[in-house]
Amino acid sequence: MIALRKTSAVLIASAAALTLAACGNNNNQPAQTGSAPASDPAATTTTTTAAPTADIITAASSAPEFTTLTAAVQSAGLKDRLSGPGPFTVFAPNNAAFDKIPAADRDALMQPAKKADLTKILTYHVVPGRVTAADLASQAAANNGVATLTTIQGGKLTLRDAGNGRWEITDAKGGKSTITLADQARTNGVVHVVDTVLMP
Repeated sequence: MIALRKTSAVLIASAAALTLAACGNNNNQPAQTGSAPASDPAATTTTTTAAPTADIITAASSAPEFTTLTAAVQSAGLKDRLSGPGPFTVFAPNNAAFDKIPAADRDALMQPAKKADLTKILTYHVVPGRVTAADLASQAAANNGVATLTTIQGGKLTLRDAGNGRWEITDAKGGKSTITLADQARTNGVVHVVDTVLMP
């Protein structure tokens, strides 16, 4: 009887250890949403970082695909605000997204005289709080496939589940953008990379 109890205890302990190990491994694995292949630029890939080490601005500043966004944040005087504790959710346009704006218009926005306009555009990409792809899915599921977010600029973003793990964003001007990389965890929030600059 004693031997049987000892054997049972060992089996239970082993099962518990294997369960904990499996949970730990799952937390370290990047997760993808949808079934679209990774090579599809319209597919949304969701990755999670267990322990982010950089804030939103520091991470963007070290990424070569966000040089235009970083320069725009500095020109608008938003660096300190977006480096603060937050939390914030940022829909971050990459360089290719900014390249869709005519060069003359883009350059004009970076000038001191256009600081207010640039600030309005950039803050339209920021939502207070930490909104993950799972949060969007939950809100959309309760609202006929649509999630609506209010930005710190005061305007609204409308997000629709486009299927295959993709989220389409409609801005105040009726423009469309797609989240190409979701759930980039930062110390002061979360970043979703978008392929088009959103306009308030």
